[in-house]
Amino acid sequence: MKKRLTALFCVLFVILAMVPAQALTGEGTRAADILATLNIVRGSYNVNDTATRNQAAVILVRLAGAESTAQTANDSSLFTDLAEWAKADINYAYTQKWVNGTTGNTFGGDEGISATAYCSFMMRMLGYTYSDFSYDNAVTFARHMGVISRDYSGLLTRGDLFELTAGALTATYKDSTETVISRLVSSGAVSSAAANALGLTGGELTARQVADRYMAAVFQLDTYESQIYIDAQEPSANASGFFISADGLAVTNYHSIDGAIKGVITLSSGEQYPVDSVLYYDPDIDIAVIRVSTTSVDGVKTPGFVYLQTASRDTLRAGDEVYAIGNPLGLGLAISSGVVSSVSREVERYALPCIMDTADISQGSSGGALMNIYGQVVGVTSGAFVYGNNMYLAVPIDPIFTADLTGQGQTLAQVAVIEAAKTADQAS
Repeated sequence: MKKRLTALFCVLFVILAMVPAQALTGEGTRAADILATLNIVRGSYNVNDTATRNQAAVILVRLAGAESTAQTANDSSLFTDLAEWAKADINYAYTQKWVNGTTGNTFGGDEGISATAYCSFMMRMLGYTYSDFSYDNAVTFARHMGVISRDYSGLLTRGDLFELTAGALTATYKDSTETVISRLVSSGAVSSAAANALGLTGGELTARQVADRYMAAVFQLDTYESQIYIDAQEPSANASGFFISADGLAVTNYHSIDGAIKGVITLSSGEQYPVDSVLYYDPDIDIAVIRVSTTSVDGVKTPGFVYLQTASRDTLRAGDEVYAIGNPLGLGLAISSGVVSSVSREVERYALPCIMDTADISQGSSGGALMNIYGQVVGVTSGAFVYGNNMYLAVPIDPIFTADLTGQGQTLAQVAVIEAAKTADQAS
């Protein structure tokens, strides 16, 4: 599954209604229902109306579980144009450095809230500062950190505002594993019964929930086998990978990096980061652990990456539902679902028995994440039986549990030289 397709001819005849590239009414209403159950949204939804900065600030404070504190804090700010009903929340959010005004001493509460502004508000509420991101790239950064699952632009409707806010419920605070919803529950602002009923605090996940929460932790991997490919800025192969730590540790297949001298990963946000080193690899098992740089190819430093939890292959049983996220055909990240056909299928190519399942993968999916219904990685999507139907293979994640990942590792080019020498020795 390594080599990139040299050509892809795809003719699509699609008739689309001309609609704004924002939240659909149904999505905004669905998100509003979730937030209303948690007492974050109150009253009429009016999802097609333009959301205001006043409304955004009030909802942000409720999302933080700080409404009661804000009402009794007597905080002040430099703003002179605050509506009485939103004044306490805006003053509190300003004191916490979550929000800012428009110009001078005005908050501009009746003005529309932009996607950039609200994503900036949310990320600062989560503990990030402008040393972690810039105002202008707030939307990209929110997607980078898995707070939102798609891009937004321009002014938000109320439906957009609800959708962004609901998506942030399962996001984590900076340098923490605590989620927004878990803090709301622990603070008493939201009941655990309500959070559980909405599927926000553990339990089985749908494909939609897995995609929304974890797509940001999976990436497209482009590799280059020679300087010719590098100079042409044309990858020699496409593959996939996923993060297992916030500081850039990631997993892929060995065959996805075999022979490569350079690698670049692309996140769902579109950001690109170079592969720094290979910390562990095993050609026979077909697994590798790489370290991705925390500085993008554009020179932007990131405070971290969204990453996936892992679980042993032993937790699986035949018939269990699984999800595969990867980069099929090099077209970008995608999710598929299926069931485990066999937990331990012996395959000649692999030194360890593989997980066989029916979650669709294609060329380019190699190195992607095979996840259980709890959002934990159990395998690395690797291949398929050519003449079989829905007989896809994943390498179990288990070998990385005992691998030494503490060293500096080797560059991709160094690994290529080492393995080429081994092949030459075996041939002689």
